[in-house]
Amino acid sequence: MEAQIHTDGRLAQRLSDIHAYLELAREGEDVVGELRAELASLRGEIEQVENATLLPGENDHLNAIVTIHPGAGGTESQDWAEMLLRMYRRWAERKGFKFQLMEFQAGEEAGLKSATFTLVGDYAFGLLASEIGVHRLVRISPFDSAARRHTSFASVFVSPEIDETIHVEIKPDEIRIETYRSTGAGGQHVNTTDSAVRITHIPTGTVAQCQNERSQHRNKEMAMKFLRSKLYELELLKRREVSQKLEDSKMDIGFGSQIRSYVLHPYRLVKDTRTKLEVGDTDRVLDGDIDPFIKAYLVSRRAVGKP
Repeated sequence: MEAQIHTDGRLAQRLSDIHAYLELAREGEDVVGELRAELASLRGEIEQVENATLLPGENDHLNAIVTIHPGAGGTESQDWAEMLLRMYRRWAERKGFKFQLMEFQAGEEAGLKSATFTLVGDYAFGLLASEIGVHRLVRISPFDSAARRHTSFASVFVSPEIDETIHVEIKPDEIRIETYRSTGAGGQHVNTTDSAVRITHIPTGTVAQCQNERSQHRNKEMAMKFLRSKLYELELLKRREVSQKLEDSKMDIGFGSQIRSYVLHPYRLVKDTRTKLEVGDTDRVLDGDIDPFIKAYLVSRRAVGKP
């Protein structure tokens, strides 16, 4: 309550400052630059306050670990998965988040077979958790010589990056560590040594892998960090007796299970199937402007009282 009162007082003072700038402007003073700066700063602070009300979960403020997998369909779906990877990278740039690619398995002809990345920034997990699910693309295939329309699917899963101070016990006899040769970009050293690391938590079947660091030691360190976060999230779900929620979010990557459709032909439209929000500027959305969809989902979730 004390923090809320402090925030209310600070916002009230900033509104008073803006009114003062407006009065100076009416009197002929040149304060346009100062007024614009104050409005931009206030807009940012209001957005932070709004995030705090829309994202009350205990992990919402944490960094996010995101995994993308293509659905059936070979090159088409693999290319779509890479388009989603680019979309989230551009969104991260727009938000000022740090983007770090942890694992990338290239597709056979184009796109990717799997990718995992972290986003570092306030409320990264809370915001991107709204993207969990299947994403559907409809377009004229650039890989089809007959220029036919294709439908592709890819899944997105998000977990919080748990603070290192939180203890998650991982017994040595419960994990299997494998090394393999990296297949993605990274230079001669990465591609010619068995520096990539895959760690499997045998009791749960949870897998974490990393290949983008130069040394096997560093890849193992990053993979363990990823594994610890995933196991912690599983434990939280168990405590809350909603462990099924994790499986429900990993829907079959196919028609009928998508959370959002991106249609590029015969018309252009992005539609969220949960909130019914529609945006016609598909290029802007695919370039990372997904905030309207994230906010609409968070508002709708709050309206129905979901955590």
